[in-house]
Amino acid sequence: MRAFAQCERFVSEVEAKKLRPAYVFVGDESFFRKRCREAILNHLVPPELRDFSLFEFDLSETGVAEILDRARTPSLVAPFQVFFVRGVKNLFGRASNDEKLAAIAAYCQDPNPDAVLIFIADHISIPADARRMDLTDKERYQRIRDTMGEYCSIVELARVEENEAVRWIGEYCNTRRVKIEPDAARELTDALGGDMMMISNELDKLILYAGEKKRVTLGDVETMVLAAKQRSLYELTDAISSRDRVRSMEILDAILTTGEGEEAAIGHLYMLAKTFRQMLVILERNVRDQRMLWAALWQGFRVPPFAAEDIIRQARRYKSKRDLTRAIRLVGKADLALRSSPPSKRLVLEKLILDLTAEPKPELRGWSQEELPV
Repeated sequence: MRAFAQCERFVSEVEAKKLRPAYVFVGDESFFRKRCREAILNHLVPPELRDFSLFEFDLSETGVAEILDRARTPSLVAPFQVFFVRGVKNLFGRASNDEKLAAIAAYCQDPNPDAVLIFIADHISIPADARRMDLTDKERYQRIRDTMGEYCSIVELARVEENEAVRWIGEYCNTRRVKIEPDAARELTDALGGDMMMISNELDKLILYAGEKKRVTLGDVETMVLAAKQRSLYELTDAISSRDRVRSMEILDAILTTGEGEEAAIGHLYMLAKTFRQMLVILERNVRDQRMLWAALWQGFRVPPFAAEDIIRQARRYKSKRDLTRAIRLVGKADLALRSSPPSKRLVLEKLILDLTAEPKPELRGWSQEELPV
């Protein structure tokens, strides 16, 4: 599986303790980043020595020179040191950073053999199909390859194809001696937008729920994953479609203070966008009851039975398809903001709710509300 190969290659290097002086983790798929980090902790950093051998830095707060000096200095206590360095985008700002990059290159030519640097470039999103990568992300990635790639090993943390995620789910369940129905694996992947971190977390819950029966069914997924997540989601879209700003904010707060909280923000946006797209189909096809709903929405794009009447009612609150396409665009903008490493994910989501619950401005002839001249 291509998306897993880079992560597994790094893990094998850690296990064999044949490491390069420095690595760059490129991509925002936190599932693979977590696996790489766990491999480092398990094989290179004894629990009793982590205070002396594991260090976290951010280039927005600490200079490169200071980090490299720390890496060059052998520890008197720990046999090996690991330095996680976030904020790689700070090396490629508007000001010239050639001196900083040259310092990293010089270190890699004469490194401390008992240390490794892990630079984290999670401001770049790599889709499962690299040909669909955003132009800005593609340019950022190329700059890293052209500079840091000459002396650091690049590890891609890309999103996974749906069939890869389904296959991983089956293999993981086998290691836990649990059988999962193919439809259940596909529904779990589709419901969570292929987000491997969310899939992994929810799958562990499903395995616990399966208990002694050692089998995860489609019904289990609908009960434990879709219902748990989408009931609160449909409460949120109900408040949004009613333009009830106070209730919308209260529900958002409840969502963010339970489960994975802000860490699942992108997953919340995916499900919110999917719901608005479902509403758009409902409005376009003039769906009025459940029978028409099942005919209008195709397999993998359907809503759970408990939400059928709710989503039809919510969709009909919108005056036109234009209002729903506006909502989808706003969710898309929020998604871009979240992938740009904002200071607060909560603020991005709260601003989205404020925008979604605001009355859309009337359009002037020949101009949309988002195209009005300033």
